[in-house]
Amino acid sequence: MGYWLASPLFFDVQVNESPSSSSEDLATVAVGTFIDADSFHRTSGNATVIRTNNGSQILRLGNFRTTNGPDLFVYISADTTGKDIVNLGRLKGNIGDQNYPIPSNIDLSRYRYVLIWCQSFAVLFGSAQL
Repeated sequence: MGYWLASPLFFDVQVNESPSSSSEDLATVAVGTFIDADSFHRTSGNATVIRTNNGSQILRLGNFRTTNGPDLFVYISADTTGKDIVNLGRLKGNIGDQNYPIPSNIDLSRYRYVLIWCQSFAVLFGSAQL
């Protein structure tokens, strides 16, 4: 158990996904800049909601970097408490550009925050207000 908790602190996982197959297919819907949760849980980069030409929406983390940790997930949320959230999935890597599909029924006027959240300990690593 101790290894599982501590091991992510020593390893970085880098992701480099492209935003789409064609840049003409994209429209920016909302943008935010990540801020640290505290002096230990640090996150930087941009969160951008992109609409594709077929109407689907993607959350793109760009120039992204966060302190690594166990059980990190990407949420969109009504605030930074981690209570009223939409779980977009496990964080793919703690460094680099990455994409997460946003379900079509999500009201982005309500869910205005992107959170990097440790589920095991209910700890915020960083947030971006869209």
